[in-house]
Amino acid sequence: MKIAKVILAGAAALSFSPAALAQQSQTGIVTKVDRINGIVAIQQTQSGTSGANTGGASEDFKAQAGLSLDTVHAGDKVTFSAAESGGVKTITKVQKQ
Repeated sequence: MKIAKVILAGAAALSFSPAALAQQSQTGIVTKVDRINGIVAIQQTQSGTSGANTGGASEDFKAQAGLSLDTVHAGDKVTFSAAESGGVKTITKVQKQ
C-alpha cells in the first residue's frame, strides 16, 4: 500500500507540465519597455512573504506576436502570463493593474 501511494504521488507530480505552470498569472513591475524590438522587462513581486516588497532582478520577455505593449509603461504594476520555449521567455498576456 505504501508503494502504491509513492507511485501515485510521483505520477501526480509528473502530470503538471512546466508550460502549464508557466501560464499561471504572475504580478510584477515593468522596469523597461522596448517597443521597437518587442521586449518588456518585468521585476516579479514576491507573494506570500510578509514584509517583503522586493522581487528578484528584472527579466526580459519577448512579446508574443500580436501582443501590443502600447498600454504599459515603466513603473506600471502588471499582471502577466508568460511561457518559455527553447530558452526564450515569451509574454503571452499583460494587463495593467
